Amino acid sequence: MSRTRFLTLGALGAWLAYTVRRKHDQRLGERVAAAALEALLNAIDANDAQTGAHVRRVAAYALVLARAAGLDEHECATVERVALYHDIGKINAALFDIVHDDEKLDEGERALIITHPQLGADVIRPLSPFYPELYDGVLTHHERWDGSGYPRGLRGLEIPLQARIVAFADTFDVITNGRRYERERSVSSAREVIANGRGTQFDPELTDLFLSEPVFSETVATFHAASSPQIAHPDRRDAATAVGAPDITFRWRNGATAQPPRDRSR
Repeated sequence: MSRTRFLTLGALGAWLAYTVRRKHDQRLGERVAAAALEALLNAIDANDAQTGAHVRRVAAYALVLARAAGLDEHECATVERVALYHDIGKINAALFDIVHDDEKLDEGERALIITHPQLGADVIRPLSPFYPELYDGVLTHHERWDGSGYPRGLRGLEIPLQARIVAFADTFDVITNGRRYERERSVSSAREVIANGRGTQFDPELTDLFLSEPVFSETVATFHAASSPQIAHPDRRDAATAVGAPDITFRWRNGATAQPPRDRSR
């Protein structure tokens, strides 16, 4: 074998070894990223069972609409991930007490609460190389079709599809499960609110699809399946145990916005 041919085969061998190693490293990175997402979901459950239950219900409703819209398997998985992590920014130390207050928000509290999409997006930003749609989906889930949402004031099709879909599921769940300062309402009330938001808060075509008989009926069936007391309002310790997460106290902080929890004893 000539020296030139030997060197060529050697270079080919080195290239093949590099390619195999690169693919191995990529698969390893993907597994680590998936484990990181699971750990974050466990952290939500362990720290705030109500938010954990909320995001799981939202994911179930969002998948109903995503499949009805004809999204493929990858796109549906993206919608599900955005739904599961859309409120991760509310676990921030500066917001936690506000989220769990029994009283309606005042202007100052609302100003803090509307930072949660950016806070959440910042938390999952390191995973963007593996889940590129997740950052934008979490960041924009409170944008509105008419441009009056936050944090960027995006309008219409500027809003990522996964965020537009999650907005329906989020609204439906907030209405039907209520908040600490507001009683839950019926699925009929949720339907009315969403219908009234057509073209202002919500994508009009997706509104028509969501309110169509087969899709809304499936959403309501999913709601009833998720409405047992343990699923809708699980105990914090039980929720943590169910997913194998330790019963921990953990709040991430953002240097620009984090503040000590306020004194609620007054």
